[in-house]
Amino acid sequence: MRISILTDKTSWLRDHLEEFVNYVRSQGHECYVYEKLSDDIEGDIAFFLSYFHIVSAQNLKQHKNNLVVHASDLPAGRGWSPLTWQIVEGKNEIVVTLFEASKDVDSGDIYIKKVVNFCGDELIDELRNEISKITFDMCKIFLDEYPIILKSAQKQVGDASFYRRRSIKDSELSVNKTISEQFNLLRVVDNESYPAWFEIMGCKYRIKIDKINEK
Repeated sequence: MRISILTDKTSWLRDHLEEFVNYVRSQGHECYVYEKLSDDIEGDIAFFLSYFHIVSAQNLKQHKNNLVVHASDLPAGRGWSPLTWQIVEGKNEIVVTLFEASKDVDSGDIYIKKVVNFCGDELIDELRNEISKITFDMCKIFLDEYPIILKSAQKQVGDASFYRRRSIKDSELSVNKTISEQFNLLRVVDNESYPAWFEIMGCKYRIKIDKINEK
């Protein structure tokens, strides 16, 4: 088959992509990685992984199947940065869903759900590493069981909820709360792209967090 992988050039997931591409090719498939879907890209299966562009219904027709992996128990947690929002909320059991892309955001039929359990001490790189592992494991399962897996598609059931896109403001620490109270926020900040910060006496300050020892 011809497999397309669409992922944003700034996505952290790209750091974990090479092994999956090699796996796909080792199974005898053609595999190509793109930063944006254009009208001349077509094939059998497209994986949209950490892809931040809107895909039209017409563009979805360029592949027989279009797959998305989303770190929430859909239909709950549609939208932006579901892993980050859930960790900030205090959740450490994260459901990851592989589903068919559709014209309505995060609303397509579900093929696979897996659960990742975190301990509560992981920082952003560790969180991302575990999510990337399960993401590519699910993609491998879909490929290995294709096309039979299409028969297992399930409609999304339940009330939908949506996460908004995070901004710099969402990485702000309160000077009136303890570190313990804000530790989940510190776990998900990116020291380079969106570091934690606070404001006091009219000045803004950045804080970086690193784990210096394991349990």
